[in-house]
Amino acid sequence: MRLFFLRAFPALFLFSCSLHPVARIETPKGNIWFTLHHQTPQHKKAFIRLAEAKYWDSLCFNRVIPNFVAQGGCPDTPEGFGASPHLLNPEFHDSLRHVYGAVGAGRDDNPGMQSATCQFYIVQNKNGLKRLDGKYTVFGQVISGMDVVDSICNVPRNVQDAPLLRIPTKISILMLSKFKIERIRNGKSG
Repeated sequence: MRLFFLRAFPALFLFSCSLHPVARIETPKGNIWFTLHHQTPQHKKAFIRLAEAKYWDSLCFNRVIPNFVAQGGCPDTPEGFGASPHLLNPEFHDSLRHVYGAVGAGRDDNPGMQSATCQFYIVQNKNGLKRLDGKYTVFGQVISGMDVVDSICNVPRNVQDAPLLRIPTKISILMLSKFKIERIRNGKSG
C-alpha cells in the first residue's frame, strides 16, 4: 500500500520531505527560531553565509529597547557602514511588514537604504512598527522564542540602550521539514 502511495503521489511525497533553512539564535535566556523569507533572496543568502561562517558567535545583542527591537550583530558605529563588505541593496516587499517578531537588516542613513547584513533586529513591539516598512528590509519571521526576545528587551541597559550584562548569540542554520517547522511553531520542539 505504501509503495502505491509513493508511486501515485510522488510530488506530494517530495513536497512534504523538502527542507527549508531555519535560523536558531541560542542565548543565555533561551532560543529564538525564525524562518527566512524567499522574497528576499539576497538577504537570506547573506544571513545563511554569515551564520555558517559563525560570524555572530563572538557577538551579542548590542541594542535593546523595550516595545521596539532587540538588535544584534556588529555594533553601530559613528562612521556608519560605508566601508562594510556586508552591504546589500534593499529588498522591500509589500507582503513583508514590521510585525511582532519580524526579523530585519540594520542600516545607517545611507541614501540607497542599503542593509548592513552583519546586523539584524527583531521587532518586539506587539503592534508592529509600520513606520519602518519600506525603509528597512524584513527578511525573516520568528516562529518560536518571542518570550526570549521580550526578556532580552527588558534587561537593564545603559544610555546607548546596550545591555549592562552581555547577551551573547550563537546562530546556526538548520534545514528542516515543514512538519518540524510547525512543531517548533507550536512549541512541541526546539
